[in-house]
Order: sequence, then structure tokens, then C-alpha cells
Amino acid sequence: MQKIDEKDSKTLANIIKLRRDIRGNNFISKEIEEEKIEEIINAGLHAPSVGYSQPWKFVIIDDPEVKDRVYKNFKKEFSKSKKHFKDRPLYEKLKLEGIKESPLNIALFYKKSNVKILGQTSQKKMGEYSVVCAIQNMWLMARSLNIGIGWVSILKAKKIKKILNISDEYTLVGYLCVGYVKAFPSKPELQSLQWNKEKKYQEVVSWISKENR
Repeated sequence: MQKIDEKDSKTLANIIKLRRDIRGNNFISKEIEEEKIEEIINAGLHAPSVGYSQPWKFVIIDDPEVKDRVYKNFKKEFSKSKKHFKDRPLYEKLKLEGIKESPLNIALFYKKSNVKILGQTSQKKMGEYSVVCAIQNMWLMARSLNIGIGWVSILKAKKIKKILNISDEYTLVGYLCVGYVKAFPSKPELQSLQWNKEKKYQEVVSWISKENR
């Protein structure tokens, strides 16, 4: 078995810390090399999947007309979402997508199996969570290649499936905007804008142990 050395471990830790959610005001029009697109997709394909189910489907979009239709749905959903943040004026000023600005969009779908999947009989969402693991792998690989990714969640899933001509057996899990950037922010944007405070290790980690810690 190939071991990971300390240098590789530190590199991975650094990539994780430097990963950022990229918005449209940061993408540039530089085309992404075909081999780098393949590296990003292959990172997703090597993600863990419960029961080795590999329940994912990747749809790569560079058609401006299709991207425009997706963007129109975002605008509609964003307009509806404002009512939930009336007490936070900053929300309306946020740039929360890069659908048209990014050279590529990648939609990731989950396909439910017709047979029982090992590890998914008690927790039905584990298949969809496996697709999320693929997204995280892609995000980290892209960052290692100095390519940005932004995840757009303010979309109507059924509408996006219709736009992309995806059948009902699939569920939309993630819609990603992918491209080179002007610069990677030193901190997550919403942290810099003080939308939320960073949670500390002690706030979110607890131990259940026979020893006191």
C-alpha cells in the first residue's frame, strides 16, 4: 500500500484551508484546459460512495444559451428568497453565483437505484451524500489547479432538470460554476463580510470517551 508522506499531508491540509466559494465577480474568461477538466471530474469519480454505488451523473455546460436559462431561474429564486432576510440588508447586495461569468457550469445529479444498496437501507439520503463527497473532491482538486468553483443552491431543481433535459430518475444535488479567477480571497467572503462568525473548534467538537478530556 502506498503511504502518504508528511509533505503531501501538509499540502492537502493547505488546499483544504485555501478552498473558497467563488462568485461571478471573480471569474475570468480564460478557457479551462481539457486535461484539467478531466482531472476535476476524475477527482469526483474517486470520491467515496456508500455501498460503492457511484450514483452520480456529471453534466458539463458551456452553452451560453443554456447558462442564460439557468441564470434566469436563479434570478427568480433569488427574488423570492429575499423575504427570508428582510432584517439583513446586506443579502440583496451579495453576488451569490457566477453562472454566466464562469466558462463552465457542472451540474451533479444523484440516480436512485432500483435495487437495495449496501449501507443505504436505514439512511435513505446516503446516496445523495455520496454525490456531495464527489463535489468536495472536485472542489479541492480544482483549488489545487488554481481553478475556482462556486456552488449555486438558489435554484429550482425541477426547473434545472427540465432545462438540461434530465429525466425524473435523477435528483439535482449541486450546480457548480467553474473557472479561473482574478484572485482567491484570503478568507471566505461571507466571513469577511461578517455575515457569520467562524465557529471555534471547542464549539463544535465533543468527545464521548471513557477518559476525561
